[in-house]
Amino acid sequence: MLLTAAANPAMAQTNTNRAARPTPPTRDPHTAGFVTAKALPDGAVPPADAAGNFILGPTHHPAPAPATNAPAGTVHEFTLSSADSRIYPGIARDPQTFGTPDPADPARLIVTTSHPAPYTRKVAVYVPKQYVPGTAAPFIIGADGPDRLLFTALDALIAEQKVPVLIAISIGNGSGDAQGSERGLEYDTLSGLYAEFVESEVLPLVQKKCGVILTKDPNARATMGTSSGGACALSMAWYHPDLYHRVLAYSGTFVNQQWPPDAATPHGAWEYHEHLIPDSPAKPLRLWLEVGDRDLFNPNLMRDGMHDWVVANENMARVLAAKGYPYQFVFARNAGHGDRWVKQQTLPEALEWLWHDYPPAGK
Repeated sequence: MLLTAAANPAMAQTNTNRAARPTPPTRDPHTAGFVTAKALPDGAVPPADAAGNFILGPTHHPAPAPATNAPAGTVHEFTLSSADSRIYPGIARDPQTFGTPDPADPARLIVTTSHPAPYTRKVAVYVPKQYVPGTAAPFIIGADGPDRLLFTALDALIAEQKVPVLIAISIGNGSGDAQGSERGLEYDTLSGLYAEFVESEVLPLVQKKCGVILTKDPNARATMGTSSGGACALSMAWYHPDLYHRVLAYSGTFVNQQWPPDAATPHGAWEYHEHLIPDSPAKPLRLWLEVGDRDLFNPNLMRDGMHDWVVANENMARVLAAKGYPYQFVFARNAGHGDRWVKQQTLPEALEWLWHDYPPAGK
């Protein structure tokens, strides 16, 4: 992997070569080329048993509280260090630096200021009150944790028997963002490596420290995340359907942000809707996706036509439908990137959709 900084000081990249970030335009869900979607009444969310494409907003109120007091689960926390990781020993990009588009290929970013660096990350584990010790539990892995909103949503959904008795594992990232950072390496890389890191270095500690047993059944395992965390959630299941069958992504970064470059997937996560999903046999995945009408649009100096989050997620909905995947896609009006108001409104329904077909359907 390309993990060292360039020795030539003249090659150092600073914020002086960064173009001003364009203000994201507000997109109309009925734009030509976008998927056909059902507009919902303002404030409504899609039915949890309905597949397809939906438009919601512009108002985003938090989902209603449960009718009865839901027992609160227990949240355990511990810290992981890069010194203890065989898979991710740690990298970082120098502050106030980014990269330079390759003059020979604008879809490729040259990063010279990334170098080895240590990190620590928090892991938060939600164990519901209803968990029976000694039994193998379904679970969901979340990126960029801890995710208190997820834990609160599960309190209510489990009490209402709308999802199974789930354990939730929120894993913090290794710091930074995008190309040349540890977070970017973990989340934007198209491979099964992050899933293997979770399987071999995180889950055994969860079981040991929290006194739980985690199921090996991929149909009882889910992934979720926002932005690059959403791309990571898909990669975990796409490259390891033997481990995960359920994916939930807010403002998924299905764009060209992979670094180091990989000739097998030269356009990064844009490859999912460009080639990987259309050109591969359908996998046993169930997905829930969301994008905001003011989501990101070319947020860096690359102008390769592969940095439009709205188009990327619209394309995802199109190719998933064409391949017959069970999916639900939400286009949120009056919403930005990783919009917290939208998440507060939709997360309970999204989780219910994600687990709706799970035996015994959470009932």
